[in-house]
Amino acid sequence: MGLRNKKDREEHTIDVDAAMQGSLVFKDPVNLKINGKFEGRLEVKGNLTISDTAFVDAHIKCENISISGRVKGDIESDSRIELLNHAVVEGNIKTPRLVISDGAIFQGTCIMMHDILNADDLAKHLELDHDTIVQWANSGKIPGFKEGEEWKFERKRIDDWIAAGKIG
Repeated sequence: MGLRNKKDREEHTIDVDAAMQGSLVFKDPVNLKINGKFEGRLEVKGNLTISDTAFVDAHIKCENISISGRVKGDIESDSRIELLNHAVVEGNIKTPRLVISDGAIFQGTCIMMHDILNADDLAKHLELDHDTIVQWANSGKIPGFKEGEEWKFERKRIDDWIAAGKIG
């Protein structure tokens, strides 16, 4: 298996040059670079680079992601996703910042996460308690959607809901 560790500004760099499948989860900050084929789930605290020789069929969650290869699957970033000029991405993206270079191909939807609130954030925003927000969401009184077991709310839809006088 082609794994190489390098020291890089207090973070480890790991190059994956082989075909792999399964789950890769890094709880400590790393720089991970995929050069070969990967199938499964990638969860990286730190930076992920998918090189132009890579093919990834996976659910990806990472802080910063740079893609120049092929990716099929949903991608979630806490900070930034960059699709370089040879990137081909088929899947849904959630990120506060998305950069798409000329020549990159993206087929899917994108949600800019900074516009998504969880129940606690919305409770603070509306000056209500968490339980009221969850109760309203469960009853359909407030516009939201479930992600797993957690309620999420699009800021624009909430602002429109408030402007329509539906709160209270």
